[in-house]
This record gives sequence, structure tokens and C-alpha cells, in this order.
Amino acid sequence: MSLETQRKSLIPFPAEFQIRKVETNGAIIHVRHGGHGPAVVLLHGFGTTGDQWGPLASALVWDHTVIVPDLRGLGLSSKPDGGYDKKTQAGDVAGVMDALGVQQADFVTHDLGNMVGYAFASQNPERVRRFVPIDAPLPGVGPWDEVLKEPSMWHFGFRGPDMERLVDGRERIYLDRFWNEFSIDPKCFDEEARRHYAALYAQPSAMRAGFAQFAAFAQDAADSKTYLAKGKLAMPVLAIGAQATFGAMMAAVMRFAATDVREEILPDSGHWIMEENPSAVIKLVSAFLK
Repeated sequence: MSLETQRKSLIPFPAEFQIRKVETNGAIIHVRHGGHGPAVVLLHGFGTTGDQWGPLASALVWDHTVIVPDLRGLGLSSKPDGGYDKKTQAGDVAGVMDALGVQQADFVTHDLGNMVGYAFASQNPERVRRFVPIDAPLPGVGPWDEVLKEPSMWHFGFRGPDMERLVDGRERIYLDRFWNEFSIDPKCFDEEARRHYAALYAQPSAMRAGFAQFAAFAQDAADSKTYLAKGKLAMPVLAIGAQATFGAMMAAVMRFAATDVREEILPDSGHWIMEENPSAVIKLVSAFLK
């Protein structure tokens, strides 16, 4: 069974969704898209892929054009040697939108996707109507230096050839630690999903690309300071923190970066928001986008 077949059976996207490979900015981005109406871009983070958004895409597709890329290096997107700073990946997203003929969109993002979404919104504010970052900090913004000191963020500095060798063939062991420790109840991240994502991260160069996402944080922090020097984001922002992980810190971070921030705490959930409490995510996001 191919990885593409696995993902269709794991998290069903609406049948009308199409799959496209967009060559842009030195990468080939794997994109799902479908629906009609105002566009919304959904960006995932580390430990999952665009697959995580299946339930939300199914809810939004009735009145939105939904665009779900796999980030550079992750999922079924290509895994180039470089370009893992979030400013470059924002360029990937711009290329996807251009290829699909989409000038402006709402952005709903999670984990690393927050960082890519922030870089995109800072560089292209006229292309973002509303921004929903979920449960992850922004490099160089607000309490970033304190976040780096948190023992639970040990993986931010875990990278390099020796680490890649240690994880090679043991991707499931490595990822299980994240799925278990950052969830409110590990059973919420079920075995089918774990097998599926572990297979995607076991692809050649996938873990190298995953580590490179974190290795780029110093550059991302420097880029954030450049964005902040030009002023805060002006579009409406809904900052969602999960009850068991970032909580109110998500809104606190975004208030350093944006002027119009609404705060929500996602109940009964850890970091893996679409696995742990998808119905609450759908409710919050759908109401805000309306």
C-alpha cells in the first residue's frame, strides 16, 4: 500500500479534493485543495503532515476553497538540502497560492506552521485576511528566550548527522515520545495515525528535513526581529492554546506580534489538537472565519 493510499484511508478528505504537485521556490510542494468560496490555507507542523487537517477541511469545504500543503521536507513534499528557514517556506506557500490563482486567504496554522504563517503574514499582509495560530511559539517573539530554556523543548537543539544516525530506522520510537508527552492522553493519538506518520517520517531524508526545521530557528528569530521592527500584524488574529500545553501563552506571544488578538483555550487537549479535540477546533475556527 502506498503512502498516498494510506493517507486516504487514514483521514478522509472530501472526495472532491484534488492533489497537485506545485514546483516553486526550489521545492516541490504536495498540496490538497478543494471547495469554493474564500480561500483558507491550513499549515501543519512537526510530527504530522497536512493529513492532520482532514476533519477541519471537511467542515470548511462547504463555503471555502481549502488549501492544504505539506511543508517543505515533510509529508509528500520534496526534501531539498536547504530552505528550512520559515521565510523561505513562506515563499513556498506564496508559490502554491499563485499556482492555484489565489490572491488572498485566511491562515489556520499549527506548530511549525505558525512560524511559516507568521513569516508569510509579515511579508505579505495584504494576502492574509485572518490568522489562526495554534499552540506553538514564534522564534524571536515575546518570551522566546524563556521557551528555549524549557526542558520540554529539548528537541529544538537535537540535530546533526549523529542524531540522524541514531533515529534512522527508529523514527517511530522518536516520534512516540512527542505524541505521548505533548498529549493530554496518549491514547488520543491512535495506533493507525502513529503508523501512518511514522512511515512518512521514515522516508529518505525526511528526518534530516525535520531536524533542519529546528536548526533554522536562529535565522527565524533574526527574521522575526526584522518583521517586528516594521510593526505588528494588523489583521484579526485568533490565538488558540491547548489546555495541557501552551494555553494562554499562545495569545501572550501573539500580542507581541499583532494588534488585534483574540484568545481561546482549547479544552481537553494537549498539543495534538486535531487528534485530541477536533470538534472544538472546528467550532472555534469556523466561528472566527465567519
